[in-house]
Amino acid sequence: MSAYFVLCKVKRKTTVLAKRFFLLECINTNGENFYYMNQSMLFLLFLIGIVALIAGVILGYYTRQALVKKRRGTIEAKLEKKIIETKQQTQEILSQAKEKATKIIAESQEELDQRRKSILGSEELLFKRERGLEDKISLFENKEKDFSEKLEKLKSAKEKLEIIKLDLQTKIEKQAEFSKEEAKEELLKQVEMDCQRELMGRMKKFHEEGEKKLKIEAQKILGLAIQKYALSQAQEITSTTLTLPSDDIKGRIIGKEGRNIRAFEKATGVELVVDETPGAIIISCFNPLRRHIAKIALQKLIEDGRIQPSRIEEEVEKAKQEIENQIEEFGNNAVYEAEIIDLPPKLIKMLGKLHFRTSYGQNVLSHSLEVAFLAATIAEEMGADTELAKKAGLLHDIGKVVDREIEGTHVDIGIKILERFGIKEDVIKAMKAHHEEYEAESLEAILVKTADQISGARPGARKDTVENYLKRLEELEKIALSIKGVRETYAIHAGREIRVFVKPEEIDDLGAYKLAKDIAGRIQQELNYPGEIKVNVIRETRVEEYAR
Repeated sequence: MSAYFVLCKVKRKTTVLAKRFFLLECINTNGENFYYMNQSMLFLLFLIGIVALIAGVILGYYTRQALVKKRRGTIEAKLEKKIIETKQQTQEILSQAKEKATKIIAESQEELDQRRKSILGSEELLFKRERGLEDKISLFENKEKDFSEKLEKLKSAKEKLEIIKLDLQTKIEKQAEFSKEEAKEELLKQVEMDCQRELMGRMKKFHEEGEKKLKIEAQKILGLAIQKYALSQAQEITSTTLTLPSDDIKGRIIGKEGRNIRAFEKATGVELVVDETPGAIIISCFNPLRRHIAKIALQKLIEDGRIQPSRIEEEVEKAKQEIENQIEEFGNNAVYEAEIIDLPPKLIKMLGKLHFRTSYGQNVLSHSLEVAFLAATIAEEMGADTELAKKAGLLHDIGKVVDREIEGTHVDIGIKILERFGIKEDVIKAMKAHHEEYEAESLEAILVKTADQISGARPGARKDTVENYLKRLEELEKIALSIKGVRETYAIHAGREIRVFVKPEEIDDLGAYKLAKDIAGRIQQELNYPGEIKVNVIRETRVEEYAR
């Protein structure tokens, strides 16, 4: 087949016109008819397509340009309209701004004129005052000049008088044969001899009348102070009665072979008296703090119903924690009642511990409050520092909190405690003289001492026999506690027995026997006591292990 022809196979139904102009008929070797398109005709068709394409592109371009021009005219019109409106608004804003600026300038000018007038008026007033001051200064200078001249004249006259006086005195001394000092001394001796008896009588009379008036006034002040603070006194006892819901509880408290009651007494340091009194059990101990802990723990055990050694130890520990909270509450109540708000929290807690301390059967915290109010009342009547007297009265026995643990008097211990907490020096001076161990350095110190004596001397406030008994029990415990290896000591059975708990790692069984004899010997040498005292040394070893 020739390269200049395109072979096209067409059907026999091709029109005659197509065959005539575009196709050439041929027959292949198999006898089939084929038609071939002429090359010149194909090229012509290609040119016609290209021309039609170019014409379409040109026509589309001009059509798009026409549309763009039409839209552009619409946008430009809108923009011009916006520009005109913007210019109009700008002109209006400018005109309004000019009016406001003109108005502000006018107001500022008016205010400036007023200020100028005010300044001019002030300047004129200052000028007038300055002229007046100048006139006064000139007048004062003239008067000062006149005064200086008169002063010089007076000095000159005084000097002349002194000369005349010396001349006269010399002439008198020559005539009298006495000097001025000798004459003065002789005159005084004569007057003293003449008036000595009369002066002594008057002085005695004034002294008696003064003492009588002061005594009456002091009685009035003390009576008023006592009347203002009439605190009821309640004696502290050494036992507490606990009411039981039924007598069956007594057996459970005692426990099998008495193990519960022994464990309770060991943990608390008190003595439980279980007798035939129906519905009651007695907790006996000279220490009110131990007694109160035992009461709380025993109440909890009775309410729970499970009374056994392990539960007893748990409840005693909980009771001790509860007592710590109560101590803090007692301290806060005391300072609130005394209206003293600047004490440190730790010092307030120590103050609360005085609730569980007695002095000759008198509650020390109640006694301290009473001394504080009495001292403040007397200070108010005498014009002294009321707050200082009140604070010193409240803190005067603070050393009794730890006087059983630290050597020294409660006054010296109290001074150290107050110095440690940064209490002011005037408060310490006012509280340390209440037992006359230190000299009173202020009026408030005397008032605190007086209030302390009033509080202790009131009828029913104190009992000497109770205090002596409690001191004997304290000394009994101190003797045992001072020996090395002793952990705790409890005086029970009204001082007829002392229980000593030792550290098992320091004292063995043989040492416990020796320790009991040593304590008994020291008690015989150092204490006076009726009857006999049983020394009970307890050594206990506890081993704990956990199964995991």
